[in-house]
Amino acid sequence: MLLITHYQRILHYIKPTYVHVMIDGKIVKSGGPELGEKLEQEGYDWIKKEADAEAVPMNA
Repeated sequence: MLLITHYQRILHYIKPTYVHVMIDGKIVKSGGPELGEKLEQEGYDWIKKEADAEAVPMNA
C-alpha cells in the first residue's frame, strides 16, 4: 500500500515499513518509521537544508 500524507500523526495508526520525503516531485530523504517521528518533532526545514546542500548546480 502506498500512503501519501502531510500528517505524521496518521502513522500512529498505520505502521509504515518505509518513510520517504518528497520535495518538488523528487524523493530527497528515506528512512524507517523513525523518520516520520523525527519529522513530527523537528519539522521539514532540516530536510530542505540537506537537500539544498546536496543539490549540484546545473553548470558545474
